[in-house]
Amino acid sequence: MSEFVNYKLQENNFLLTSGRSIFWEEEKTLILSDVHLGKAGHFRKSGIAIPQAVFKEDMQRLVAQIQYFKPVNLLIIGDLFHSTANKEHEFFLKWRNDFLSLPIQLVKGNHDILKKAWYKTAGIVVHENNLSVSDFNFTHDINCCGEKDSYCFSGHIHPGIQIRGIGRQMLQLPCFYFGKRYSVLPAFGKFTGTYPINPKPGDAVFALADNAVIKVL
Repeated sequence: MSEFVNYKLQENNFLLTSGRSIFWEEEKTLILSDVHLGKAGHFRKSGIAIPQAVFKEDMQRLVAQIQYFKPVNLLIIGDLFHSTANKEHEFFLKWRNDFLSLPIQLVKGNHDILKKAWYKTAGIVVHENNLSVSDFNFTHDINCCGEKDSYCFSGHIHPGIQIRGIGRQMLQLPCFYFGKRYSVLPAFGKFTGTYPINPKPGDAVFALADNAVIKVL
């Protein structure tokens, strides 16, 4: 088992990481989806005591990957934020000040509902439905993928794969899914659930467990 697995698509190398992201080597771009920053704070505002450590762990993991890969671009394919502004959004702005030289592009997801002025203050370039880069298309919801002849990267559903053991033992783990025409990234934020996927013959699935990327199919 390894923290990284290289997956090749159309002569491009995509490094799948146990940190729930992909590093696109040719474009030197770090790709992630469904961070849901502010979700824990949203629950706390509703009286549910979710510890702030959840937010800090996600941000520390992001910082570690930026420092390791040294990307020239950070591409987030939807749901960077979870809801309206709260204290965790203020912490994000402080974090952003430490990485002002790193361009951030966001393909908006259904939870990205902040005002345009906020994204501008945060130095985030926003794309409404999809973004085309080289021979690939990036979107939050696969139903919004732009060029149909381009391979599409998406998020949104927080994919999970069920792994069965002896007897009735069963685990559902977050995963990367690669089909013939599109892929789905795992949710980067750990304060999220997973939705079980049903792979077809020929699909590739990589589960995430114990800081490792495990090829399942």
